Amino acid sequence: MSEARTMKATMDAPPRLDVDRLLDDRQTRIIVCCGAGGVGKTTTAAALGVRAAERGRKVVVLTIDPARRLAQSMGIDSLDNTPRKVSGVSGDGGELHAMMLDMKRTFDEIVEGHSDPERAQAILTNPFYQSLSAGFAGTQEYMAMEKLGQLRARDDWDLIVVDTPPSRSALDFLDAPGRLGSFLDGKFIRVLMAPAKVGGRAGMKFLNVGMSMMTGTLSKLMGASLLKDVQTFVAAMDTMFGGFRTRADATFQLLQAPGTAFLVVSAPEPDALREAAYFVERLAAERMPLAGLVLNRVHGSDAEQLSAERALAAAENLEEGGIVDQESGKAGLRDSTETDTETDTDTAARTEREIGADTVDAGADADVDVITAGLLRLHAERMQVIAREQRTRDRFTSLHPEVAVAEVAALPGDVHDLAGLRAIGERLAAGVPAGA
Repeated sequence: MSEARTMKATMDAPPRLDVDRLLDDRQTRIIVCCGAGGVGKTTTAAALGVRAAERGRKVVVLTIDPARRLAQSMGIDSLDNTPRKVSGVSGDGGELHAMMLDMKRTFDEIVEGHSDPERAQAILTNPFYQSLSAGFAGTQEYMAMEKLGQLRARDDWDLIVVDTPPSRSALDFLDAPGRLGSFLDGKFIRVLMAPAKVGGRAGMKFLNVGMSMMTGTLSKLMGASLLKDVQTFVAAMDTMFGGFRTRADATFQLLQAPGTAFLVVSAPEPDALREAAYFVERLAAERMPLAGLVLNRVHGSDAEQLSAERALAAAENLEEGGIVDQESGKAGLRDSTETDTETDTDTAARTEREIGADTVDAGADADVDVITAGLLRLHAERMQVIAREQRTRDRFTSLHPEVAVAEVAALPGDVHDLAGLRAIGERLAAGVPAGA
């Protein structure tokens, strides 16, 4: 790379994300890894947890990834709603715990913790509640917020690393509590709550006169049985509705606090970085503290001085015989003095041996040329990938030059154990791809 190109690359380069400084800062209590699906959020969160623990932090990693890759990589048979200590990770008093969000169990814990046993049982066995807690839109994200709030309130860990739910929609993790709170506080719920709140004859009169038409319509739309289940659920949950929004608001404020750091995780691909740019903008709009961008699976080369064009030209020369052995053709060339002393039989035998040897040498050279040309073409493809990734990164950087970036070199295989997570952690700390 020329001096001019080196200076331009330095000037255009975004600030480097210092991951170790972030992990070592005792004021940082929560790290939230967010980004589009399939960009390595779970692996990044786990690698951060391992590295922080081995640098002396007491860490819990909360994943919402149902694929259970985190448990496997940490050598745990399975994860559930209870933090489990990870063996084989320690350093200067540090510890690592991991857990996977159980959405329904978290909802059940909220019900059990905020109502008396009789009412809790009525809610837990209600068919509408069972549907709501198992798959209502936004419930998973809301429960992730609830669990984060619970972990922070316990104060058993000095660092919580959150792997946000996989989703194509940007920042559902932040949006869902508001949506669920709006549903629970909405007009529909308040209408269904009204008869229970009025009570007695007045309540029945209100239901018969003011809601007869509405309930008739709802019964047709929802079915009489479902409508009854909803009304029973609403009556039982009446005292808890305010708590949902209160806790959601408290957790939202916690995410805005100085002790929280958001890491947007992406891959050096156009779609992923467009999504990352949207995350960055939304976080700024919500006044969430952004630490930087983690760019996973970045390709590099230790031979970047050999451009793709030069590599392809060299490969073509080899394949077309453009590079000629100037010493070939020895067979058949004889010294005149030797001709006078050798018999025709000796000359024929020697010539046959030389021709055979030269044929073997030519065959070996041809094999080497084929292999070399293939390697040159592979290098050219790698350089083209590197150039394409660089252009994609440059577009993101031009839009958000203030965002610090850590580039993580692509690994040859999947991460499936603690050694792999440590390798990712080292690349995160280095912040640049191999060969850069």
